[in-house]
Amino acid sequence: MANATPSSVSEDVIQDLTERFYGEVVLPDDDGYDDAREVWNGMIEKYPVIIAYCSGTADVISAVNFARENDLLVAVRSGGHNVAGSAVCDDGMVIDLSEMNGVWVDPDERTAWVQAGATLGDVDHETQAFGLATPLGVVSDTGVAGLTLGGGIGHLRNKYGLSCDNLASVDIVTADGEHRTASEDQNEELFWGLRGGGGTFGIVTGFEFDLHSVGPEVATGFVVYPGDLAVEVLRAFRDYEESAPNELTTLVSSGVFPEEELFPADVVDEFKIAILGMYADAPEEGETVIEPLRELGEPLADFSGKIPYTEFQQLFDEDYPDGMRYYWKSLYLESLSDDVIDRSIEWAEAAPSPLSTVDVWPLGGTITDVGLEESAFAGREAPYLLGVEANWEVPGQDETNIAWARDCLDDMRQFSDGSVYLNFPGFYEDSDEMLETTFGDAYDRLVALKGEYDPTSFFSSNQNTEPTME
Repeated sequence: MANATPSSVSEDVIQDLTERFYGEVVLPDDDGYDDAREVWNGMIEKYPVIIAYCSGTADVISAVNFARENDLLVAVRSGGHNVAGSAVCDDGMVIDLSEMNGVWVDPDERTAWVQAGATLGDVDHETQAFGLATPLGVVSDTGVAGLTLGGGIGHLRNKYGLSCDNLASVDIVTADGEHRTASEDQNEELFWGLRGGGGTFGIVTGFEFDLHSVGPEVATGFVVYPGDLAVEVLRAFRDYEESAPNELTTLVSSGVFPEEELFPADVVDEFKIAILGMYADAPEEGETVIEPLRELGEPLADFSGKIPYTEFQQLFDEDYPDGMRYYWKSLYLESLSDDVIDRSIEWAEAAPSPLSTVDVWPLGGTITDVGLEESAFAGREAPYLLGVEANWEVPGQDETNIAWARDCLDDMRQFSDGSVYLNFPGFYEDSDEMLETTFGDAYDRLVALKGEYDPTSFFSSNQNTEPTME
């Protein structure tokens, strides 16, 4: 049963919107309302008064103008996960771009134009037809828009950089209802902010990405070791990473991984540590490079080998189903010291849910080639990112799982400057402090940019950078 409060917007005004809107407009009394208001994270229960499915940029402009003229809170939903739940709001308007999911590839120029409602899988499907790819994330159901605006850490990061580093231009509708293009030659300051500064400056309707030769097959490593070797394996992994080539991008995940089809019955519910890696060049060469990661101990399972790039991109999809409960936080680490390793493993073992993990993302490589003058993304100099994923199924366990993730981050903050990856933000608790700490010297520049393009904080549902009021 819908629980949205009655809108202050009259039926006549809403009728005016629907008449000039090409997409579907869903209201609380409509049969499809409850499905339309749901988002990927099952924890989120919010009740907007209008959900507007945009068919194109003209609909986005109409929706922005309508919300502004009627003083409605706005949430923007693009294509994917939005773990923080800010893609939907109570008593306001959801501007939904999920139907705008087209991808157009120019194989000669090695570029792709991607609408903001597309997912990683949509992009990979089109670009791999030409043996091309752009750096995106690690789960194919993830939306391109939120991932890219928050930076975009994925399997190609060390070789080709972040998602935002591969942007050639961005189309955006700002709070005044104007459509703008941002690039190195147009609205350059806005382009800087959109490259890793978050989605607080407007509604992006499309991205132009640079593409690179990747696949169709890639060499991959996927090795799972028993939990009693976790500290030993992670220390050996750290030593290996010190001389690993940029073509190899890796990820270490510690948790139970209760996959009955992958592990023997006697270990399926035991603590484990997994190492994942992909080589972004010749597969035969990559298999040689990955081999040492398969020999850090006696593995429980080894799924390494050459597989299609698109298959590797989908490897985690089944682990993150719609409607499960998620709470993710992060910290950039100053090092992967013995103390960091010991504490991270202890916290992973203490997770109240067998679906939760503590992850270590090695950074570096091409990520460090882009300076703060070129992109707002923070964290380029950090050698590692710590990701804490609380994933669980039972609503009654919310408090316990959220507390575990927060306590873990509070403890691990001693090994960090306190900055976070915007795509793993919890629920944006203490948002102002988090953003100031994360962006550091760039924060004032982002505030000024917000003041220029959204002086009234019309877009405030996500990691909002409050403008300076004159």
